[in-house]
Amino acid sequence: MNVATAVAACSLENYLVLPDHTMDDRIRAARDILGRDLVILGHHYQRDEVIRFADFRGDSYKLSQQAAAAAGKYIVFCGVHFMAESADILSQPGQVTILPDLNAGCSMADMAEITQVEDCWEQLVGAGLTTEAGQGITPITYMNSTAAIKAFCGERGGVVCTSSNAAGAFQWAFQKARTRTEPALSLSKGVSAPHNQKILFLPDQHLGRNTGYKLGIPLSDMAVWDPYMINGGLAPERLKNAKVILWKGHCSVHQRFLPEHVDNVRAKYPGIRVIVHPECRWEVCQKADGIGSTEGLLKLIREAPPGTMFAVGTEIHLVNRMGKEFATDAKRVITLDDSGCLCTTMFRISPQHLCWVLENLVDGNVVNQIKVKDDVKHWARVALDRMLEIE
Repeated sequence: MNVATAVAACSLENYLVLPDHTMDDRIRAARDILGRDLVILGHHYQRDEVIRFADFRGDSYKLSQQAAAAAGKYIVFCGVHFMAESADILSQPGQVTILPDLNAGCSMADMAEITQVEDCWEQLVGAGLTTEAGQGITPITYMNSTAAIKAFCGERGGVVCTSSNAAGAFQWAFQKARTRTEPALSLSKGVSAPHNQKILFLPDQHLGRNTGYKLGIPLSDMAVWDPYMINGGLAPERLKNAKVILWKGHCSVHQRFLPEHVDNVRAKYPGIRVIVHPECRWEVCQKADGIGSTEGLLKLIREAPPGTMFAVGTEIHLVNRMGKEFATDAKRVITLDDSGCLCTTMFRISPQHLCWVLENLVDGNVVNQIKVKDDVKHWARVALDRMLEIE
């Protein structure tokens, strides 16, 4: 047994007490041994000390696709739990997906627990707004959700979306409503409604609201479902009239940005361009010069003329990386909020976790495997495949 494999037998606790910089050579050595069997994925929000070892960088769905296409035996996802689940769902037979720290979750995904969503659906069925199979309301879930929620949507005729194709998902759902041939549902008070003229959007209310508004749906036609209240805290008439039912969830990073942050940065830097992620509050997005997914924000900066200054409303690790990357183009990139918005769950993945996982693989041990149950994987894959129909 060589030094690397001998150390791999140690528990994680033995790694966590070591300094970050002592991991670099060991990580490189393990990568060299594993060779083509290993694919390391690094989400944009990951810390620099980890993402520099990634074979691919990007958002969660893009990374999962790249991992499956790369055909490596071991997919080590430096991200959060729902991302590793998506990688496992899209993986090829024989691929193993690993999350370096099982405590790396997502607060937004946790805000839509499957039993809560099932309870919500039962109440919507009871109100005559849909059927159990989804004839009446199309459920759409953001990629930032658990595999169980993705499967829930897939089984009921719904779809998964990303922040870049959420508008397309909405249009897909409403187009499906216009092409269905079944008779209309019978609602309370004898009122009839066409099939699937409504959307239940999970789990981020802000992305749902910003998307609906972009498509011309007034705020008055969008209602927020609170899972901790009976009937979501909504009166029957409010539910009946709502075109979009938004789940009461949010991203803890993006919700921290406030309208006054936009006003303050404009006052301090006249002429600055403010660009934000669509997970930000509607009021913030309305004040911004541009709205985009992670890849969309990068594109906006990349295509801007030299000398442009940006204030970006998204996770601080990504913003700092943007600042370094685009400085060579004479572009300045700062965060919209000086206090910095850190994704604390993403930050859990450390060089120590990555080294521990890789050295265990060298020793023939698979630790922290993420494996989605077959029935959940089937319906989640259905919802993901439907997403591929959306332009």
